[in-house]
Amino acid sequence: MKRLHRFILQSYIGPFILTFFIAIFLLLMQFLWKYIDDLVGKGLDLSIIFELLLYASAGLVPLALPLSVLLSSIMTFGNLAEHNELMSIKSAGISLFRIMAPLVIFISIVGVGAFYFSNNVMPFTNLKMGALLHDVRHQKPEISIKEGVFSNTLPGYTIKVSRKSKKTSMLYNILIYDHTQAEGNRIVTIADSGTMVVTTDNKYLVFTMYQGKTYNEVIEKQRKRDDKEYPQRIDKFEEQRILIDMSGWNGFERTDEKLFKNHYQMLNLSQLQETVDSLSLNYEKRENSFVQVLKKGNYFKRINNEKLDSIWYANNTLSDSVKSIDSLFNSLSFSNKKQVFEYARNFAHGTQSYVTSSSTEFAHKAQWIKRHEIEYHRKFTLSLACLLLFFIGAPLGAIIRKGGMGLPVVVSVLFFVIYYVITITGEKYAKIGEWPAWLGMWISAFILFPIGIFLTYKAAHDSVILNTDTYIEPIKKFILSLMKKKENVISQTDGGEGSKIVNLEEEDLSAI
Repeated sequence: MKRLHRFILQSYIGPFILTFFIAIFLLLMQFLWKYIDDLVGKGLDLSIIFELLLYASAGLVPLALPLSVLLSSIMTFGNLAEHNELMSIKSAGISLFRIMAPLVIFISIVGVGAFYFSNNVMPFTNLKMGALLHDVRHQKPEISIKEGVFSNTLPGYTIKVSRKSKKTSMLYNILIYDHTQAEGNRIVTIADSGTMVVTTDNKYLVFTMYQGKTYNEVIEKQRKRDDKEYPQRIDKFEEQRILIDMSGWNGFERTDEKLFKNHYQMLNLSQLQETVDSLSLNYEKRENSFVQVLKKGNYFKRINNEKLDSIWYANNTLSDSVKSIDSLFNSLSFSNKKQVFEYARNFAHGTQSYVTSSSTEFAHKAQWIKRHEIEYHRKFTLSLACLLLFFIGAPLGAIIRKGGMGLPVVVSVLFFVIYYVITITGEKYAKIGEWPAWLGMWISAFILFPIGIFLTYKAAHDSVILNTDTYIEPIKKFILSLMKKKENVISQTDGGEGSKIVNLEEEDLSAI
């Protein structure tokens, strides 16, 4: 039995490692395609790019690991069934469950490792990747001015050149809009030619222009606001230099990782639980404060006694014995009634604004709590997904009886897409608050669990659920039974002649 278990493990581990790294590679290419615009043209070192890819690969494990478990399970048991090895083992009296036992233990160990990875390693790699990706996105691009195109590469300037010399790096027909004062296209420089040179310490860029003019619409600050006139000044020059500060352009500056450490993707289970408790407590306090403010300051809004006196006792006919609010309001003059309505409308608008802003705040707080709860349950779903997809892949491989990278890949991708769609759908409904977080994250397990039990049962009893004859034969039998019933009805209505015709037709069919 030990040899058999060793043989099963050797047959499984090879495809598992291969499919895992293939899945990581494919998902990493998708990551590069997504963030290619943030990486190209910024002069990043290869070490920074490789570091980013390493952290991204760790973040892709929750997708690659379940897919590799499913695909390798189908491939392994498909190869065993295709070469009749599985049948030989079963003929020796060994059941499918005993054959799968070493792999169940192996996948359980993988699941425990996946939980440890998700709880301890992924928060660290997510923190590193989040900070590094933030720095990469905010890294200023290399200075590159193309011919005939307006460029905003230099901060505060928009530059266009008609032609560049590849030998001398000379720029010709230069047009520059100076936006350093943030006053629009007020300063425009036109030059016949020029050069750009970076100083030796890489701190400044010296832009030298030859034979040109600078058009400046001067704003006179002493004029009145409604009387704006912009007298134009034209400065001719034979040589003019612009000094541009390059600090922050050269070299890769890293942001302090402490700025990102409180994000829910950077927390482990204990930190997530603690954060959810504090956020929920803060939510309850804010809710109680909202109710108190709404009651005291809005629903039972009162103006001060001086205003009450000025409105209610403005009419000389109003006596102190009036107790009814309606009679009190009716006793007021028209101007005082209008003033009361104005106060009521302002109070209603204020209450509406307060409720609207508070509802937006509550929705944001509730959504933030949901994100932490979802991340909490995600730590467990990865481990369970590996086990569930194994109990789907292993019996499927035994049923389809095909190994290699053909049909197993198609079937595994199909089931993985179903699993992924169910997972992201449940997560979406959990984020928007339609479902509780536990239901949204565990809905895929609730659906895949009975499928795995059904497939394992069918494979253990040598079912041929994927054989077309299994489904065609009952249909043929049903059609033949209908035809026989129809013939019996015809024979009963026509008597002997009908039976003779039927017998003749049967003899002709048998002869054929």
